[in-house]
Amino acid sequence: MKSKPKCRVLMLLENNPYPSDLRVRQEANSLVSNGFQVTVIAPGTRPQSYYENIHGVHVYRYPGPPAGEGCFSYLIEYSWALSFSFFLTFWVFFRRGFDVIHAHNPPDLFVLIAMCFRIVGKKFIFDHHDLSPEMYYARFNNQGNRIVYKTLQFFEILSCRMAHQIIATNESYKKIEIERAGVPTDRVSIVRNGPDISKMKPVEPDPSVRAKASIILGYLGVIGQQDGVDYLIRALDYIVKELGITDIHAIIMGSGSAVPGLKRLTAKLELEHYISFTGSIPYNDLPRYVSACDICVDPDPYNPYNDRSTMVKMMDYMAMAKPIVAFDLTEHRASAGPAALYSIRNDIHDLAKTIVELIKDPQLQDKMGEIGRQRMIEQFAWHHQENQLLKAYANLGFDGPEKTSPVNSIPPCNSTATELVSK
Repeated sequence: MKSKPKCRVLMLLENNPYPSDLRVRQEANSLVSNGFQVTVIAPGTRPQSYYENIHGVHVYRYPGPPAGEGCFSYLIEYSWALSFSFFLTFWVFFRRGFDVIHAHNPPDLFVLIAMCFRIVGKKFIFDHHDLSPEMYYARFNNQGNRIVYKTLQFFEILSCRMAHQIIATNESYKKIEIERAGVPTDRVSIVRNGPDISKMKPVEPDPSVRAKASIILGYLGVIGQQDGVDYLIRALDYIVKELGITDIHAIIMGSGSAVPGLKRLTAKLELEHYISFTGSIPYNDLPRYVSACDICVDPDPYNPYNDRSTMVKMMDYMAMAKPIVAFDLTEHRASAGPAALYSIRNDIHDLAKTIVELIKDPQLQDKMGEIGRQRMIEQFAWHHQENQLLKAYANLGFDGPEKTSPVNSIPPCNSTATELVSK
């Protein structure tokens, strides 16, 4: 029987540097460990070099775009990234070669590069991390420009229709790809955001966190406008001042554009004694910090983007065997099930009361934590997702040679919490 060819993969990434993006790093490492040749083009940060071989992944970097907020800043950022990515794609094509372009969104503009190389027979995989049209409205509090929204929707649909295979992060995304973009079911594979449970697991709690109060609430992730950390702060204000629970502290782990405003809100509500902003935390230290939390909170408010997205922090909380309180969103329930208590959507007072309900029931906390960890072991951990990733490539006719090394043997990068969380 004729063996299937070894696959050379070119991954395009804009939203994070490499290897800081956990999902992209896990996918690249899984492919390399199964005999694929993988090259990644991504923005770089100082002091990263232009080229680097990281555990068998060939990484080419371009200078990161100027930082900024607003539509004009995003236009500059994406134009910058697309231009550099075009140039480096041709460089890789002639220097190393590739059989598949595996594009990670956002943005969805990488389809323009893929279309050029489809002409010469290269396959295109669209890895659909985020719903860019819905994310745009979420970031701008539903005050976005309709033309921008329609443009983002156009490129999303184009990416889905041009892709030989689409990788969705959950069933909600798959439904959109089928219904909005009109692609057949057999062209969509689901690869969820599953952590490596050999690394994200309960450990000895960080004593400096435990010393802050008897009850520790935790938040881990990117802190942007759409992430709802202000809901957590206002809920804590209600818990302290209206419900009378004062031996409590919230540790907010991560960084992002919303942090300055959240610190001002904390000061305005006179909650400095009850809230700590840690900033970015090295990946290897995360388990100690999360283990120090009694309850973890996902305050993402309801909107069409959050409702359909799988939050990486939910997966991390479950991997760490932590009980969760979150708003009642579709994909929250799909991910956590009974490992979380759900409050009324976008209701700050109900969020506070749900947190207090769980505070008062330590046995329920333990039970929920065990359920969450078991869900990760049985369904969502990365080794399950790796199998789905390989099936997506097999659908294109590519199977790697025999496995060269277990993906879990690859050491994690010295990255930070916020760099590792896409949502």
